[in-house]
Amino acid sequence: MGLAKLKTKLDIEEYLKGELLSETRHEFIYGEVFAMAGASDRHNIIIGNIYSNLRFHLRNSYCQPFSENMKLKADAQTFYYPDVIVACDEPPKSAYYREEPVLLVEVLSPTTERTDRKEKLAVYKNIVSLREYLIVSQEKISVEVHRKLADETWQTEIYDETDAEIMLDSIDFNLPLAEIYRRVNFPNSRDEFLQ
Repeated sequence: MGLAKLKTKLDIEEYLKGELLSETRHEFIYGEVFAMAGASDRHNIIIGNIYSNLRFHLRNSYCQPFSENMKLKADAQTFYYPDVIVACDEPPKSAYYREEPVLLVEVLSPTTERTDRKEKLAVYKNIVSLREYLIVSQEKISVEVHRKLADETWQTEIYDETDAEIMLDSIDFNLPLAEIYRRVNFPNSRDEFLQ
């Protein structure tokens, strides 16, 4: 989803109050507010597939998955709307955002790819609770997994085979790429993937 910068700078309290009333979602980065644009059908199908698999897996867990309408307080001055969050905050500090994600997912779009791969990756790696960050392509079968290791360093893995499964250590779950891309119609392809 693309972001359009609004001209007014806000403090965090003004931003949070405004989000409760706004029909448009906005991300907040050090006082600057960015309106979020709509997304493609592929983008929505992929988010739905990931979210539904995580929700089913976590149905008896205190960890909770959220899709794109839950804010993440990524640092003291930054709020994002990741495409999928899994948070284990118990109890959460707010009903409107989470601060302690263990897993984050962003589905790439042409207007957000640079932000998701650079800016958000750098910010997300500083979240103490975060163990995995998935960057998911909507143009082809490809998932980039950034994983925090026991020594606090980060490792990157690429999954691009249709029969691959991603082991999500943060929630003890194998997520097949076939489930991520179920019913996704790729450009230049006549068939949907894995109906």
